[in-house]
Amino acid sequence: MKQIYLDNASTTPLRPEALDAMMPYLTTEYGNPSSLYPLGHRSENAIADARAALAGLIGAKPSEIYFTSGGSESDNWAIKGYAHANKAKGTHIITSAIEHHAVLHVCAALEKDGFEVTYLPVDAEGMVSPADFEAAIREDTILASIMFANNEVGTIEPIAELAAIAKQHGVAFHTDAVQAFGHLPIDVNELGIDMLSASAHKLEGPKGVGLLYVRRGIKLDNLIDGGQQERGRRASTENVPGIVGFAKAAELAWDGMDAEANRQLAMRDHCIKRILAEIPHCKLNGSWENRLANNVNVSFEFIEGEGMLLQLAAKGLCTSSGSACTSGSLDPSHVLLALGMPHEISHGSLRVTLGRATTMEDIDYLVDSLKATIENLRMMSPLYEDYKQGNYDSIIAGYAADGMKNVHA
Repeated sequence: MKQIYLDNASTTPLRPEALDAMMPYLTTEYGNPSSLYPLGHRSENAIADARAALAGLIGAKPSEIYFTSGGSESDNWAIKGYAHANKAKGTHIITSAIEHHAVLHVCAALEKDGFEVTYLPVDAEGMVSPADFEAAIREDTILASIMFANNEVGTIEPIAELAAIAKQHGVAFHTDAVQAFGHLPIDVNELGIDMLSASAHKLEGPKGVGLLYVRRGIKLDNLIDGGQQERGRRASTENVPGIVGFAKAAELAWDGMDAEANRQLAMRDHCIKRILAEIPHCKLNGSWENRLANNVNVSFEFIEGEGMLLQLAAKGLCTSSGSACTSGSLDPSHVLLALGMPHEISHGSLRVTLGRATTMEDIDYLVDSLKATIENLRMMSPLYEDYKQGNYDSIIAGYAADGMKNVHA
């Protein structure tokens, strides 16, 4: 049975060029970067080159880039580190209701430490309102953290406008850019971002490595004490192969960004149009226009999402219902609930995220398989039987028409 991988928001295959760049540091160039002999110096130089390359991609200075183990660590460091280092200035933080749990759980932990957190609502497309954001700022607000693009529904937030508002009020601005990094152009100076989190394995780099951009002058508590690595801010022997692979994958992603985005956009729209036109009682989740090029998220009425994913997996299709960090949870997606989706529909959601290996033939196979799967699951659904007999009103009926308007717009 063939396998079609359509869960690239969860993780991506390692790019061969990135693996090639990593191999010397996994084999012969194994020196500790903190060592004084040439073997260690070569590792140290490799890290410096990677730091400069990644900084250049986003308009930062090399000294503003800190390597971490991934996006979750970067989010934790940015939010906790800034909050505790600047507690004397205030204890109020602003974030959104649709953030990754690496942000939401950090904020919940800070609330136990005496901080106050405002969780901004979003509209039906998952967009944070700049007006709501500004209205939430108080005299004691010290930090705002709004994700660049949502990991479940793909909505791209108005980061430049939000960051500008934060700057006007003297509030530091952090963005979780894990889903956007390597997929959208990012210039931290043009956008006014103070801190930014990214992860290598979302752009065909290795797992276990990420970065935190920290604008010069931003006061941040150290993450790990115990050594001079990362300029004394994050002690621990550096992951040299991972860092080198991260830089290589990022450079390649930036080089082919526009062409790949246009290719994925054509497949994404083809997928959405076919699903909305050919499968009744479904709804596209998230923004149509302000959406990542590789993201499709649709909810289906009268089915359970787990059964849908398992049947698709039996056909060789790797898909998901949302964030990999919550895939074991029986709770509906907090993102879909924040968009106003009822619990019953939230449980029947499908997230498809495309990658460089995805083809239009893969998309058509997905939709054909999905049609059969939904039909099969609805045949076993008591709610669907009640609906056909007129004993149950479709919750999603009004949404489908709106979705079709978007398709034809």
